[in-house]
Amino acid sequence: MATSASNAVLLGDVYFDDVAAKPSGVRFRDRTRRAALRATVNLTRLQPLNGLLNFGCSTSDATWRSWNPSSLLVGTKHSSFPCCSAETTPHVQPLASSTFSVDQTNFGAERLKLFSGSCYLPHPDKEDYGGEDAHFICVDEQTVGVADGVGGWADVGVNAGLFARELMSHSVRAIEEEPKGSVDPARVLEKAHSFTKAKGSSTACIITLTDMGLHAINLGDSGFIVIRDGCTIFRSPVQQHDFNFTYQLESGNGCDLPSSGEVFMIPVAPGDVVVAGTDGLFDNLYNDEVAEVVLHAVGAGLEPQVTAQRIAALARQRAQDRNRQTPFSTAAHEAGFYYYGGKLDDITVVVSYITGSTCVSFSPS
Repeated sequence: MATSASNAVLLGDVYFDDVAAKPSGVRFRDRTRRAALRATVNLTRLQPLNGLLNFGCSTSDATWRSWNPSSLLVGTKHSSFPCCSAETTPHVQPLASSTFSVDQTNFGAERLKLFSGSCYLPHPDKEDYGGEDAHFICVDEQTVGVADGVGGWADVGVNAGLFARELMSHSVRAIEEEPKGSVDPARVLEKAHSFTKAKGSSTACIITLTDMGLHAINLGDSGFIVIRDGCTIFRSPVQQHDFNFTYQLESGNGCDLPSSGEVFMIPVAPGDVVVAGTDGLFDNLYNDEVAEVVLHAVGAGLEPQVTAQRIAALARQRAQDRNRQTPFSTAAHEAGFYYYGGKLDDITVVVSYITGSTCVSFSPS
C-alpha cells in the first residue's frame, strides 16, 4: 500500500456558482430539492433550434474511452487532428473520436513525471464562505482532482462546497491507500463517494499519470484537456442530462453514481500539458484560447502555477465580458436560449506539465 504523503498533498477550495444537473431516471417529490439541482442562470427561451450541442456526449453507464493519437506522438503539428485543421471553424473544435485503440508509447527507460500547479478564483459573491469548488494535487502519487459543488443548493440553505471539499478530501485518502504507482481513478472516486456524507452535490474529475499514460475519470461538466505543441489533442466530453444540467454526485444514491463517469486511458509524451478545471474555466474559454496561453507560458519557461494563474485570469476576464461569444453562450443558443457573453462563476484551474526523468527548470514568474 502507498505510504501517506500528507506533506505532498495540496488541497484547494475554490469557488463556483451556477452548475446543476437533472439525474437520469430520478423523479423528485420534493420540488424544493429538485429546484436545488437546477442551474440558476437567467436565460430567455428562443424559438426551438435544431442541432446538437458541441460539448460532447453523455453516458448512462461507466464507459472506457481509450485512444491512440499515434500520429501525434512524434511531436509533429502536421496531423489530421481537428485542433490543427485549417478548415475548422474558429473556436468550434470537434471532440476527439473515442474509437481509437490503446497503443502504449515506448519512451525507453524514461519515466514520465507530473509537475502541477493550480489557481482558484472565487465568484465575487461567494468569497466570504470560500465558494463551492474544491481540488487537490497529490505530488508523490502524480494525481490531481477537481470537484464543482452545485450552486443551486444555496436556494435551500445548503452550501454544496462542503460536499465538494469532503469528496476531494476522501479522494486524497483513497489515493494514499492505493498500491504505489497503480492509482485507479474510478476506484478512488467510488470509495470517496461512499464516505462523503455532507449535503449537496458536485461534479468530479480525477487524473493520474501512470507508466501507460494518463488514467482519468470524469463525471459532469468539469474536465480536462491535453495540449501538445499548442494544439488540443484531447478534450474530455461533458456529461449532462440537458443543457446546463450536469451529471453530479450526491451523498447516497439519489443522483448519478461514480459508475456513470467516463474513464479514459490516454498515451502522453514529455512536453504535453494537461489543463483540468471546473466549468468556470470551460464555459468561458475555448480550447484554442487555453492552448494559446499554455504555448506562450511554456515558451517563456513559466511554472505550472503561473500558467494556471494566467488561464484563470483570462477566464475571469471573459466571464465579465458581455460582448463576447463564449462556449457557454454558444451552447445556450444551440439549446434555444438567448444568452451572450461570459458566465461569472467560480474558476478552478489545475495545470500539469508532463516531463521526462531529466529535471527541467521553470521560471516562477
